[in-house]
Amino acid sequence: MFGSNRFCRYGGYRKSSAPRRWVVRPPTDADRRAWEHLFAGYCDFYERPSTPAGRERVWEWIESGTIRCLLAVPAGAADGDAIGMAHLRPCPSPLRGAVTGYLDDLFVTPSARGSGAFEALVEAIRGLAGEEGWKTIRWITAADNARARAAYERVAERTGWITYQLDI
Repeated sequence: MFGSNRFCRYGGYRKSSAPRRWVVRPPTDADRRAWEHLFAGYCDFYERPSTPAGRERVWEWIESGTIRCLLAVPAGAADGDAIGMAHLRPCPSPLRGAVTGYLDDLFVTPSARGSGAFEALVEAIRGLAGEEGWKTIRWITAADNARARAAYERVAERTGWITYQLDI
């Protein structure tokens, strides 16, 4: 079902040989409830509605490989114990003449923030990007999300681009 997430066969990525506190991997069917809890927390944080139909659509995208989902799970934990998630997708870049990656969502439960789960997710995102041939991953965050911005600035370069949105 989640076969398009090729990096799954590796059980996640890590750079060091130190014991892992977190494993980052694609979701299984048994992770659905934990993923819904994380996604609801993400939607609540940004004060966006989360409906059963909307969650079902996103889960279908995950299952079909339209978007890639990564879950951060405590090492040795069972399926369904995820504490962090990321949603990514390929994004054609005409200026680069290449496909890049786009990070739509990244969320770690408040109780796990500062635990290394964010860094584990970023490491897995780098691994996925390398496997897909994406030389760049881009994302946005709210200007007032100081904690996330501080974390992002530790691992990535802030760009000078300003985002616009055209509602239809």
